[in-house]
Amino acid sequence: MTVLGVVFRPQLPPERLRAVARAADDAGLEELWLWEDCFLEGGVSAAAAALAWTERVRVGVGLLPVPLRNVAVTAMEAATLHRMFPGRAILGVGHGVQDWMGQVGARAESPVTLLREHLDALRALLRGERVSTDGRYVKLDGVALDWPPAEAPEVLAGATGPRSLRLSGAAADGTVLTAATGPEGVRRARRLIDEGRESAGRTDHHRVVVYLHTATGPDAAARLRAEIEANGEDPLPEHGVAGDAGAVAKAVQRLAEAGADTVVLQPTADEPDPEAFVRFAAEEVRPLFT
Repeated sequence: MTVLGVVFRPQLPPERLRAVARAADDAGLEELWLWEDCFLEGGVSAAAAALAWTERVRVGVGLLPVPLRNVAVTAMEAATLHRMFPGRAILGVGHGVQDWMGQVGARAESPVTLLREHLDALRALLRGERVSTDGRYVKLDGVALDWPPAEAPEVLAGATGPRSLRLSGAAADGTVLTAATGPEGVRRARRLIDEGRESAGRTDHHRVVVYLHTATGPDAAARLRAEIEANGEDPLPEHGVAGDAGAVAKAVQRLAEAGADTVVLQPTADEPDPEAFVRFAAEEVRPLFT
């Protein structure tokens, strides 16, 4: 069954998160996703607060930029969330936006190499292993978590290009795709992910999460187009949906049929009522697809 989520966008001030998270929990939304965009809001701190304020909604962070973090810190924070809120935290990691990484002096010469090393070490640490590695970027000497999760959690990776998608298939447990990914893009991503999985001999399930530009209510089409153009993307029909619950559900279904396991509705930055948006997703859109 396709999972439905909504993004709490960091263009909203952090103090708005509590009301949105509670609205999502009360409405029965399956997943609430957060972003760690520079220089807006911290992903792990926001996720911990959202999880503490709610009872059942799963909270995803997509993505944590790996150049900003020592992998041991990522593992410690991930393990803490998974132990405190079993089965409810979802963490994804990625290259980070390279311009932002440059601003903070953390830009890697080879982002793909860094992501691979980080994923390998992070997943091993979360499995409770003691890790020693001397990679190009990740260096650990006998590091192990004292409080690893009871069960190894999934680690997702953000990916767009062919090399990153194959890497995600080989080294991650799932892949997060941007809202610029239409149904054909999801199919292409699945093929590349599967190439990576085959090369690594992996047969376990690999979850694909894709964001979907979404606008509803008055002026939805105009707001959606402005949002997509502001992102520098082509305002193609498959790159978003504007309309009522039926229209949104059909767009979600198309992505699911293309290979998405989870579709996360991405409201426009100027969404006037984030609480109403999560209720719309959970109460009106979710019942219309399987």
